[in-house]
Amino acid sequence: MNLPRPLLLGREVVDRAARQSPARLALATFAGVIGLVTLLLLLPQSTATGQRAPFADALFTATSAVSITGLTVVDTGSYWSGFGQAVILVGIKVGGLGVMTLASLLGMAVSRRIGLTQRLLTASETKVSRLGEVGSLLQVIVVTSSSLELAISVALFPRFLVLHESVGQAAWHAVFYGVSAFNNAGFVPVSGGLALHPGDWWLGAPIALGVFIGSLGFPVILNLAQRRTKARHWSLHTKLTLATSSALWLAGSVLIGAIEWARADTFGPLGVGGKLLGAVFAGVMPRSGGFATVDVGQMHEASWLITDALMFVGGGSASTAGGIKVTTLAVMILAIVAEARGDRDVEAYGRRIPPDTVRLAVAVVFIGATIVLVSSLVLLEVTGEPLDRVLFEAISAFGTVGLSTGMALPESAKYLLSALMFVGRTGTMTVAAALALRDRRRVIRHPEERPIIG
Repeated sequence: MNLPRPLLLGREVVDRAARQSPARLALATFAGVIGLVTLLLLLPQSTATGQRAPFADALFTATSAVSITGLTVVDTGSYWSGFGQAVILVGIKVGGLGVMTLASLLGMAVSRRIGLTQRLLTASETKVSRLGEVGSLLQVIVVTSSSLELAISVALFPRFLVLHESVGQAAWHAVFYGVSAFNNAGFVPVSGGLALHPGDWWLGAPIALGVFIGSLGFPVILNLAQRRTKARHWSLHTKLTLATSSALWLAGSVLIGAIEWARADTFGPLGVGGKLLGAVFAGVMPRSGGFATVDVGQMHEASWLITDALMFVGGGSASTAGGIKVTTLAVMILAIVAEARGDRDVEAYGRRIPPDTVRLAVAVVFIGATIVLVSSLVLLEVTGEPLDRVLFEAISAFGTVGLSTGMALPESAKYLLSALMFVGRTGTMTVAAALALRDRRRVIRHPEERPIIG
């Protein structure tokens, strides 16, 4: 295909940027998508009243949608028009697929193949180590995400009809919840959301299942699809993700369920079914889902603290979830256990984890904790709110979760949380790699000496 010279030059620039720094190009493209969604939400037809939305609110909502977070400063169901909600839904879908993955799909549709540049970009986005896996991973991403979103929508559609909604309204709400659930976005198309039906398992179960599967990550889904039920053939990453995710879900559900079971402001007035559903949501949604069947702002401070920990960890790598990722936590725990036992190697499931992976896990945790710490300090200053609420909002934004205590946000705090959502979605190590000027390869190494630790 003979392209005009300006397009050829533009393509050469993109190819060179992809080869030299895929992470930096990914950040730039991601920021561009947020900018486009912001411009669309600034249109008068995006709001229910027909008036132009404030820039801070449009930017915050666009960042929350594309970063698939779910934090809002205005009510999605009443403030935005049908067009505005559609823009938000498209932003969620693009954010879930990944900007670089979407670019690869477009390149494949045009050229009928995936070039090296597209493979490098997609590998950067999806954390695939072998470029040969990118093609099959793309198929899994599209087929799995679309199929599960459709399955959730089909499961919810008759329930909305039973709730006396029209066919068109029920279909729209079912699709919106389906896309929002699998992509761990947490956006709801109606005021009140799932809190209107706190004991409704017909609504809650498909959404919780979609959030959990979406938080596992596409590499895990690909591995499960290839190996099916042969657990002994699963990769170490798949085993660690499934084991850690299940443990966090169980711990969160049991602990928060026990704390809130009899509290009058949360689970107390609900029946047994509603309490169990609330407990399930309490374990699943901090992974990055952001849906809630009760008012999070009325929960006990102990529940907030447990939720903080779950949100900071997040979900699986290359998934629709945020946080430092469950495999990072697993590697840290394994390293601590190995050190306590005096083992030279960090091992799991008959495999040895390389030292550079352990160092990377330490870096991710430290960078994430530092970002949350600095953001919390700034939020304390600009909002005047207590630390427990400020910390909750900061971790929710960083982990792209979307749960909120209902804290009022001044305009400066909206910009700060928007930046925090952007960093949380793109990943701490991706940001660090994008800011690095070059790789340091040292020929001369200094003598080794051990400092005293502890």
